[in-house]
Amino acid sequence: MFSILPRMYKVLRILPPVLLRRVIHSANLFRSAHTLGVRVVIRDANGYVLLVKHTYLPGWYLPGGSVDVGETLQQAAVREVFEETGIVAQAEPHLLGIYHNREGSSRDHVALFEIPVWQPPVSSPVPNKEIQEARFFSPNALPVDITGATQRRVDEISGRLHPSAYW
Repeated sequence: MFSILPRMYKVLRILPPVLLRRVIHSANLFRSAHTLGVRVVIRDANGYVLLVKHTYLPGWYLPGGSVDVGETLQQAAVREVFEETGIVAQAEPHLLGIYHNREGSSRDHVALFEIPVWQPPVSSPVPNKEIQEARFFSPNALPVDITGATQRRVDEISGRLHPSAYW
C-alpha cells in the first residue's frame, strides 16, 4: 500500500490537508471494516519527543502505522519504529493508552506505546519513500505543522493535558 501512497499524494496534494487526510483514511475503508494502528513515543535523554514527517501526508506525527495480520500490538510498535526511523527497541513497549479515532470513518483505533530503552540507528534510514524527515523536538517547542492528535498526545505525556479516549 505504501508504495502507491507517495504517487497518490503527488496527485492529491492540491487538496487542503484536512481533506487529503480524509481521502486517504476513507480509502482504507475498502481494505477492512475496522482498522487498528499503533503510534509510539520515543524520548531522548533530554525528554525530547521523536516525530516523523511522511512523504504522503502533511504534518508531523509520532512514528507508527498499521498492525499486520498475525502481529501483536507490541510487535507492530517495534517494527514500525524500526521501519520509519531505524531505531531498535531495547525494551518491551509500554502501553500508554488505546484511542478511538473519530476522524474519517470512525472505525479506527490507535494504541499508543512508549519504548523506554532504545538504540539509535546505525545509519540514517531517513529520508526514504515513506518518511521525509525524523527529528526530536522539545515538548515545549513543537513544530507548527504538528497534527492535532500528535500535539494532544505530547501534551498528555507531558502532563499538560488530561488523557482523552479519542485520538
